[in-house]
Amino acid sequence: MRIRSLRISIAVAAIAVAATTAVTGVASADFDFGSSGGNSGEMVITLVRHAESFGNTSGLIDTTVPGPDLTPRGRTQADNVAIQLADKKYDCAFASNMVRTEQTAAPTVAKQHLPFNVQPGFREIEAGQYEGTPEAQAMSGYLQAPIKWLSGDLNARIPGSIDGNEFDGRVDQALLDVQRRNCHNPVIFSHGGTIMFWAMMNAGNADKSKLGTDPMRNGGRVVLKGSPQKGWTIVEWVGHPDLG
Repeated sequence: MRIRSLRISIAVAAIAVAATTAVTGVASADFDFGSSGGNSGEMVITLVRHAESFGNTSGLIDTTVPGPDLTPRGRTQADNVAIQLADKKYDCAFASNMVRTEQTAAPTVAKQHLPFNVQPGFREIEAGQYEGTPEAQAMSGYLQAPIKWLSGDLNARIPGSIDGNEFDGRVDQALLDVQRRNCHNPVIFSHGGTIMFWAMMNAGNADKSKLGTDPMRNGGRVVLKGSPQKGWTIVEWVGHPDLG
């Protein structure tokens, strides 16, 4: 039997988070994907989780760079992501420095003729000493520190890896780079853990229970509006994309 995905561990972890953290609702809202934000620096960022990779099907935690390729199913999912995002009027595209995000981005970049950049700051949360261990055991190892980040303990460190301050700062710096490139409506291909934990740590209206009720499947996305200077609001959360 195939080992269950990391999303199962995240769902279990969310139960612990919900017991200690007050949450507010995250609603899908209407917004202008084509808005440039003028001189305010306001952005609409779309964070897309990569399609299915051989790392997912292995059942083992795999956060090393460059990491594994997409599976044949994952390549089909990437094509379907491009179809789903075809009307969003993005002005640029980014991916982490991992093969699975770059391969997922490729159909969208080609379909919309987008300028494309690799930004290492959007890579997966490094597993440290838990690299290569079963995803089914993530709750008792890999995810312990990230769960603490959601409760405000940013000094919690994944053994052999980063703490919450380093993780949050890395993603923030990557978004500042996106902003400096004058991208107001970027699509950013990243990783499930990176997207969910960063969004929950930074969005003023984050509903942390969604880590359990609607975790980010392959090809899922979170859309946020705001800026690195003024903060972020989640305006769309698609944890279960219909990718065929």
